[in-house]
Amino acid sequence: MPGYRLTLFQRALNTWVKLWVRAGLPPRRYHLMTVPGRRSKRMRSTPVSVLVEGGQRWVVCPYGEREWVKNVRAAGQITLSRGLSKQKLIASEELNPHVSAAVLRAYYRGEAITRKYFRAGADSSLAEFAAEAALHPVFRLSESKWADPD
Repeated sequence: MPGYRLTLFQRALNTWVKLWVRAGLPPRRYHLMTVPGRRSKRMRSTPVSVLVEGGQRWVVCPYGEREWVKNVRAAGQITLSRGLSKQKLIASEELNPHVSAAVLRAYYRGEAITRKYFRAGADSSLAEFAAEAALHPVFRLSESKWADPD
């Protein structure tokens, strides 16, 4: 499994994808996730794929513990935007690897571009995906009850 490195090309691609998502052009699962930085408190945005599985919405970090994962853990809340729509949500990390396993497998099957960052494969069991849970943080998204600061 290769390690993820944010190269100049990937930074440029992320910038392009952010613009694309802001315009609402990609498939409906793609959103721009915005979360305050844990130290700077500056708003940080990254494109994500929102998975709907078992009646719940989930965000998976296929590349391991990235800075946005640390920011989501610290804030516990995010804003998802796509086109003109914005939604504030609570993001709670799913700690149970057995629950995360089904989400990771569904994510793996739907996101071909990130498959190389998983040890498990298309025919892997839930137990094999559960073993990956520590490598790929999963956040359950739920409706927010906090006040809108905007």
